[in-house]
Amino acid sequence: MKPGKIYIGTSGWHYKHWKKRFYPDEVKAADYLSYYAQFFATAEINASFYRLPLVSTVQEWAKTVNSRFRFCPKISRYVTHTKKLNDPALTLPRFFDVFDAVIKRLGPVLLQLPPNLHFHEERVKAFLDALTAYKGYHFALEPRHESWMTPEAIQLLKKYKIAFVIAHSGGRFPSGEFVTAKDIYIRFHGPKGNYASGYSASFLQEYADKIVQWQQAGHHIWVFFNNDGNAYAIKNALTLIDNIKKTPLP
Repeated sequence: MKPGKIYIGTSGWHYKHWKKRFYPDEVKAADYLSYYAQFFATAEINASFYRLPLVSTVQEWAKTVNSRFRFCPKISRYVTHTKKLNDPALTLPRFFDVFDAVIKRLGPVLLQLPPNLHFHEERVKAFLDALTAYKGYHFALEPRHESWMTPEAIQLLKKYKIAFVIAHSGGRFPSGEFVTAKDIYIRFHGPKGNYASGYSASFLQEYADKIVQWQQAGHHIWVFFNNDGNAYAIKNALTLIDNIKKTPLP
């Protein structure tokens, strides 16, 4: 089987408190992305969760990085948190109208659910049915309620080839390690669940071993560090990249 690809980055790149910790003084904020892309092959777009960017902005981002770089946009909170996956025919088009222009530069679209959104098979199936209309896109779903850690929910994600997000939040939210699609999507929110703590060397090596095994099994792996406090995300992501390079093949 042909090995998959590994993409490692952070949840966003425009953090003022990364100045001097990651971005040199001489690098202007407008050039953060181009500097970031020298070290990483992917980034989540967190801003799209709160407010959709302009099409021209997304196109400019794509021009700023090399052709191998991939963006993973987070779908609007209006879809997940306000409408709670209901009425997808009304809520989804505006999001995809923005990102259609750069679809070839995207990794999976992230669907981050609120903690109070229970798994309801009929509602979820209707939503996933609606997603199938958007050809060429891949999706990763991050549930934050324990009802999603059930065979019924996992089987439905497998049926629609939606990646279950393996999320580490220090126990802040329930999670699991389920492989439901060719894409494997991992988010690290910090071992203390407060986005301002770093992971141990042994933990990062443990995941380096897993990632290499998944890659050799043909999966594409997407890894994002969301522990932006004190630039832990940058440090941990660079360590994981280095660990993977040194990890022997199974």
